[in-house]
Amino acid sequence: MSRTVSALIAGHDENALAIGAPDREWLTYGGLRRLSADVSGTLHGTGIGRGDRVAIVLPNGPEMAAAFMTIAQVATTAPLNPAYRQEEYEFYLEDLRAKALVVAEDYDGPALPAAARFGIAVVRLSFDPSEPAGTFTLSTDGKIGDCDDAAPAEDDVALILHTSGTTSRPKIVPLLQSNIFASAHNILKSLALTPEDRCLNVMPLFHIHGLIAAVAASLAAGAQICCTPGFNALRFYSQLDTVEPTWYTAVPTMHQAILARAERNREIIDKARLRFLRSSSASLPAPVMEELVRTFGAPVVEAYGMTEATHQMCCNPLPPRIQKPGSVGVPAGPEVRIADEGENLLLAGGATGEVVISGPNVTPGYEGNAKANGDSFFESEGKRWFRTGDQGQFDSDGYLNLTGRLKEIINRGGEKISPLEVDAVLLSHSEIAQVVCFGVPHAKLGEDIAAAVVLKEGSGLDEKAIRAFAAERLADFKVPRSVVILEEIPKGATGKIQRIGMAERLGIAG
Repeated sequence: MSRTVSALIAGHDENALAIGAPDREWLTYGGLRRLSADVSGTLHGTGIGRGDRVAIVLPNGPEMAAAFMTIAQVATTAPLNPAYRQEEYEFYLEDLRAKALVVAEDYDGPALPAAARFGIAVVRLSFDPSEPAGTFTLSTDGKIGDCDDAAPAEDDVALILHTSGTTSRPKIVPLLQSNIFASAHNILKSLALTPEDRCLNVMPLFHIHGLIAAVAASLAAGAQICCTPGFNALRFYSQLDTVEPTWYTAVPTMHQAILARAERNREIIDKARLRFLRSSSASLPAPVMEELVRTFGAPVVEAYGMTEATHQMCCNPLPPRIQKPGSVGVPAGPEVRIADEGENLLLAGGATGEVVISGPNVTPGYEGNAKANGDSFFESEGKRWFRTGDQGQFDSDGYLNLTGRLKEIINRGGEKISPLEVDAVLLSHSEIAQVVCFGVPHAKLGEDIAAAVVLKEGSGLDEKAIRAFAAERLADFKVPRSVVILEEIPKGATGKIQRIGMAERLGIAG
């Protein structure tokens, strides 16, 4: 069998349920394969084929999931955030060298003038709500040229995403057909997914987490994926009740919002059939993991992933093996090692250093960026290793503990501070709901540490009390010098908190 996106949905029961949405009829695997054939015919007839880049701007939902899975069997997909402004679309469409843009039939947003500026063809997607979820048709204004109508091979690019670009120009990450195939199978294996499983997806589908962990892994397992319009804490429990999933995957801030409304939804929780909960894309604080286990009575599987790895690198194992709060688990697909942060040297077990990975799910390299590739990849022990930018250490049981992003480690006058460690201490306070620690400029020390905190309802904590709590549990240099109490911590488009730039966003830089 070829290791392609097409192979992920091949061979499963024709009548098994594949893609759904709350209160919608489900699309079967047979229906998805027929849809794939229709999409191939339409795109080839339009002049879009192997190697052509197709930007996708669609809202979260089953049609977006199905569009990704079917278009990737014909061309190269490039999902973009529907919330971008015109200037952002212009940057990404030009950077991608997109040949076509897929939008909803009634879309009239800023992606259209951006596409028009570069002469990019527009493909309209329409669907009938009375048809099974995920079913759609594509239409264009006519043929836009010739194309290669051969099926993509394992080494063809299936998906292009950009890095977040928090500190520099976003880098293009091309992911091969074989990368997606490998990662989907890594995830289904680590989660022991079967055709009996049903995932409730609340993650955005322009991001690697939702596309691979939720959609691709579920379909590769012959399982079911129910796609919501996006995460909404007010709707989550009704979706949990209606969909009856066996698992869901989310980022830590989503899990915290879910916990905040748990007690008023105890009846739904008690009858839920969740086999496990999954967290990824940011470090899950140990107190949050423990509270999720108590609340849902199910194991919480924290995973460690990034775009360049086509998502998953490590994963806490399912029972009977233990899930360690504060750890991202054991290697779950690629080989994971610790390397020297400055030299191209792999370190012995137990050492602290930069986390590096090697395996079939790892991108072949950033596109058009020789410097980034030179900085990020190196050869050792006959293998090609990718530097993740994360600092970590394996414990005696082989579980990986991250101490932070190397760029986020705070250097306070020569004393190194892991913001993750201080986060965990502050979150152990019974009246603190969320926290993020970050570096702020300091005239003499270079950097100092600050914290943004969201309090639980009814709390009377102030900055002085929070600092005093930290001072009882941390060395003096690790105690935040300033604490900002907020109603909500600023987040990125995928729900992740970004430490870099937080001081500036909160107006406490310099």
